[in-house]
Amino acid sequence: MDCAGFNRGLLEFLQQAVTPFHAAETMESSLLAAGFSNVAPGPGSGRSVVPGGGGLVYRQGGSLIALRPGREGLLDSGLRMVGAHTDSPCLMVKPQPEIRNKSYLQLGVEVYGGALLNPWFDRDLSLAGRVSYPGSDGQVATALVDFRDPVAVIPSLAIHLDREANRNRSVNAQTQMAPILSLDPGEDWSLRSLLVDRLREDGIALGEVLDFELCFYDSQPPALVGLNNDFIASARLDNLLSCYIGLQALLNTEGDEWCLLVCNDHEEVGSLSTSGAQGPMLRHFIQGLLPNASDLPVLMQRSMMISADNAHGVHPNFADKHDAQHGPMLNGGPVIKVNASQRYASSSEGAALFRLLARDLNEPVQTFAMRADMACGSTIGPITAGELGVTTLDIGVPTFAMHSIRELAGARDAWSLTQILQAYYRRPAPLFQSSAPGA
Repeated sequence: MDCAGFNRGLLEFLQQAVTPFHAAETMESSLLAAGFSNVAPGPGSGRSVVPGGGGLVYRQGGSLIALRPGREGLLDSGLRMVGAHTDSPCLMVKPQPEIRNKSYLQLGVEVYGGALLNPWFDRDLSLAGRVSYPGSDGQVATALVDFRDPVAVIPSLAIHLDREANRNRSVNAQTQMAPILSLDPGEDWSLRSLLVDRLREDGIALGEVLDFELCFYDSQPPALVGLNNDFIASARLDNLLSCYIGLQALLNTEGDEWCLLVCNDHEEVGSLSTSGAQGPMLRHFIQGLLPNASDLPVLMQRSMMISADNAHGVHPNFADKHDAQHGPMLNGGPVIKVNASQRYASSSEGAALFRLLARDLNEPVQTFAMRADMACGSTIGPITAGELGVTTLDIGVPTFAMHSIRELAGARDAWSLTQILQAYYRRPAPLFQSSAPGA
């Protein structure tokens, strides 16, 4: 596959992965089609894992772990891990959302993550997520739903009614962000009844909806843009871009080493959940691979995690927001992210290995460090490093408009990072030589 073919697949993935649930399901389908098998985490789950055996995949809600066993013993080889996250800032539908106001039907929403709110106005919005309902056996069943077509909009207030809009407009998430679905259809209408009808159209027989997790998303499809198709424009590039990179690196790498991909949900809200990076999911999965759970520290000493999450590209209209020496360019190559306060987990050792891998492939590498007078965001990198005690490197693809409803990345950077991660997955043990005395 060349860069153009990679990007075609990326655009298809972004179109399908409209929520974390859909992202995890889409990745799981690709892995199963490639010969991976489903497995449950925990003690005993690794009994079917043999060196050189088939790959395993575990999905929990909007999170996913995929493992390709190596040909030698796990403790001898160590794990080459890549981590990303499936969630993006968005508007989540509230549990009792129906609002009837001035003869319009609206749905109440709550902001998920650190979203840029102004770009959500005047967009053609669709609705997707997970629905729970009574199954035929009396148990709770779940299904994914995606309306695909535009079903809502949040209109801007005309400038004639707010003359200061271009100089000073703030957004109240409670009173000004409720999407409009239609003229009021009457008191008998409910979101639950709409979901029942939609799922029946999708071939799922159900009588009622017990609960749901739904969000609005921009229905405009992802696209290559620019005079020479230099850029990728899409919703959810942060961080589905990294999920797809990690997935393709894992699927297209042949080697003798043990390789793992983890894509966590809930990074945008702190990662503290059952399937977030600060939860037990990854630890339980890895411990299930070991004959003795107490061997985890030994395994982690011989392993590494590369946390892939988008980096801030230097914006030509706002260049002063960057440190002058650390402004990554779109299509300038993947970025090593460094922060002295450990908001990124990168160390010189991990960064050096990444540079070696990139140099062998003749791929460029950039570096990002936040201005010293500005606060720095974080990733799953420091959280995973703290939870597992594993050497971790934070990297990413340079991006504009992070946390907007539509973001922008370079059309070559994702392909470049995929090549480097494939080389990392193939890297034979040991990953690092023993440190010199005093190092």
